[in-house]
Amino acid sequence: MDNVMAQLESLEVRYEEIQEMMADPEVIADTKRYMEITKEEAEMREVVQKFRKYKADKEEIAGNKEIIADGSDAELVEMAKMENSELEDEVVKLEDEIKILMLPKDPNDDKDIIMEIRGAAGGDEASLFAGDLLRMYEKYAETQGWNVSIVDSEQTEVGGYKRVAIMITGNKVYSKLKYENGAHRVQRIPVTESAGRVHTSTATVAVMPEYEQVDIDLDPKDIRVDVYRSSGAGGQHINKTSSAVRMTHLPTGIVVAMQDQRSQQQNRAKAMEILKSRVYDYYESQNRDSYDAKRKSAVGTGDRSERIRTYNYPQNRVTDHRIGLTLNKLDRIMNGELDEIIDALTVYYQTKQLEELAENA
Repeated sequence: MDNVMAQLESLEVRYEEIQEMMADPEVIADTKRYMEITKEEAEMREVVQKFRKYKADKEEIAGNKEIIADGSDAELVEMAKMENSELEDEVVKLEDEIKILMLPKDPNDDKDIIMEIRGAAGGDEASLFAGDLLRMYEKYAETQGWNVSIVDSEQTEVGGYKRVAIMITGNKVYSKLKYENGAHRVQRIPVTESAGRVHTSTATVAVMPEYEQVDIDLDPKDIRVDVYRSSGAGGQHINKTSSAVRMTHLPTGIVVAMQDQRSQQQNRAKAMEILKSRVYDYYESQNRDSYDAKRKSAVGTGDRSERIRTYNYPQNRVTDHRIGLTLNKLDRIMNGELDEIIDALTVYYQTKQLEELAENA
């Protein structure tokens, strides 16, 4: 904890500097600089407040120990012992909270995301489950005050999705949904099953942070653009104009198709947003091999045996296999009540980070 304390002391000094700067008329007049400083202050506020409370508690504990050591007033000694018992518990709790707040931040946590959901093993039932997952995430986003828009989709004739890509924007979206990457397995009786047998199907979910334009600048010469007529599920609702757009980034071979917007111009804009995120993700991974391994690790192949979570409808049960969490409230979870799962996953991975830091210390 000594290294952490030294960092916290420096952090508190910086926090005080920032507060002084926020009251400086010159800084206030510079909108861009003021916004940057207020953002930095907001990011530091919680850990500084907890650190100050931690120091105040430690000082109070030391004062109470002096009273106990003196021993001249039995009543005061008893009060000091009771206070210290509570304060020492609080100090331990604050230490744990501070350690978590001081963990290295994922640079993408504040970003919006592009989420891809695909029906995998299980045919029509898998596509229907992909649609159910889409609605689950839409409802969860609503509870968080986020905005959701469908940017690409390929529906099936039964009303599900072969694939659907959505953009979710709001406060710290990636930090909440980054652990949804993987194969999601469903066990239920399909509507088409006449014998009442439970079937197992899967859908895969991929979560990518949306990278802003300043993060990557694609050379137009590296992008091939094809336009074609868009169509709905089963080839219906064929447009008379070529409004759908397919973009191929030639150096990486990454392809993005977009047909959900009303005009070719809108489809181009949305396709470019997604293409930038995928290309950035590719270059972050350095090469095609690590990129493919990363994607496979994230979403798997969609095989039934590869799953991060199982949704069992007959038993109204959801199990997250990574952390061994089972909740008998599938109906509520499919209605967007994901907080309990997401909070448990966050604590689990934060604990792993703390253990790794302790091993390397």
